[in-house]
Amino acid sequence: MKLALGPLLYYWPRQSVLDFYAGIAESSVNSVYLGETVCSRRHELRLEDWLEVGAVLAAAGKEVVMSSQGLIESESDLKVLRRIVRQAATGQPGFRVEANDMGAVRLLGAAGITNWVAGPTLNIFNPATLQLMMDAGATRWAVAPEMSGAALAEVRAALAAPIETEVFAYGRLPLAHSARCFTARHFNLQKDSCEFRCLSIMDGIALSTREGEPFLTLNGVQTQSARVHNLLGDLPTVMPHAEVLRISPQGSHTPAIIELFRKVVDGDLSPSAALDASRELMVEAPCNGFWHGRAGVEQYIAA
Repeated sequence: MKLALGPLLYYWPRQSVLDFYAGIAESSVNSVYLGETVCSRRHELRLEDWLEVGAVLAAAGKEVVMSSQGLIESESDLKVLRRIVRQAATGQPGFRVEANDMGAVRLLGAAGITNWVAGPTLNIFNPATLQLMMDAGATRWAVAPEMSGAALAEVRAALAAPIETEVFAYGRLPLAHSARCFTARHFNLQKDSCEFRCLSIMDGIALSTREGEPFLTLNGVQTQSARVHNLLGDLPTVMPHAEVLRISPQGSHTPAIIELFRKVVDGDLSPSAALDASRELMVEAPCNGFWHGRAGVEQYIAA
């Protein structure tokens, strides 16, 4: 069982990002996804910088995957996407690519690349669509976070040939992308003059209901859950259906979360004990409802 660190979904200062990945190089994670997937206005690190970070991680023995943006809005976004594909095609440096929209899938196919990752924002929910991606060259599938364990088992059972499957196991749930920036709106700013307010918010802006209950998290053009999706306690039911577990970076304690997953995977810690230990490391209460086919906000404990 492999552990993967998903792409950084938030906008952190440049040095904070570099320090973060320097620590990840020393962690037990197997794969690291790099690149900007949320908003093209986030420029603390540009593609050349991400590739340099990737080189450091690769030298530390990590598989590096360059993630494409989930919502392409401009020609400049397309230029970055083409360069991500080109570095894989030319072998300079040749990092694997995670396709997060169909434009990326088309460009990878046109370049003859046959070892890419079908990202979670491709919204693959049935075997026919997954087979289409496999025929186009996908060799790993990052499952949409809202897919239940039962539905995942059905899709995998219906495939003519297996594909490496990656389950979103930890982090605030990425629920939707929009052309509008809700963080800018929160500060009464326009998207094109947002003053980069995301840069000072390590884990997004928490929203509550009128009753004071956690509701959603604003992360620029991305809407996330308020609670933290955490499958540490469910790993006995997750591991038979996946080869990779994805952990999404948070503003603090990410290396400690990675090590809790590693201990459970290696049999050195029970799932329940790991879940209990993770609670004090989380930015909000846990949830696991989607995995059990229930409302995502729920924390479900099977009888």
